[in-house]
Formats: sequence, structure tokens, C-alpha cells
Amino acid sequence: MPPEERLAKVRALEEWLDWQLNATRAKRRTLEAQVERERKAAQRAWQEQRWKLEPARNRRTVLHRGGCGIWKGETGFVTREEALLALEDDSLTVEMCSVCNPESGLRET
Repeated sequence: MPPEERLAKVRALEEWLDWQLNATRAKRRTLEAQVERERKAAQRAWQEQRWKLEPARNRRTVLHRGGCGIWKGETGFVTREEALLALEDDSLTVEMCSVCNPESGLRET
């Protein structure tokens, strides 16, 4: 085979490999975005099953639902049982958030 034909074949192969690499990278970006969306959804679901205790201000602690946006602290998540214990603790003054109404979720069994 003459060098010009071999060169044409190598160029065609290079174009095909370039296309394949770009398609693979696009697929990787799509999958990375999907993984990130699923991670955020799982984090949100975890938060929604919890409550948040906002640290005391003016000697009062505020109880929020886990997904409440009023207090955006990344810490303070507690389980239902822990929230009930905090409410029973006489040494704490715990108020319910008036926006997210966490009390209704605590009454559920």
C-alpha cells in the first residue's frame, strides 16, 4: 500500500478515535452529574428524616425539621428520639420553629 493511502487510513482512524474519546468524555460528564444529583437527593432525604437543634440564642434552643431553611447549619441533626429527649430535658428551653412546624412530625409514630 502506498504511503498516501496509509496516511489517509491513519488520519481516518485518528478522527474516529478522537470522536470516540469525545463521546466517552461526554458520557463521563453525564454520569458524574447524575451521581452528584443522586448524592444530593440522598443527603436531602437523610436530612428530611431528621430534626435540627439550632444552638441556644437568648437561652432558647430552636427545634427545626431537618429540611428547614430557616437555620442552615450543617450540624445539629438529631433523630426523632433525640429530639424528644431534648424536649423532655428540663435544663433546655426548646422552642418549635414556627415556619417548619417540627412538632407534627414528632407526634407521628
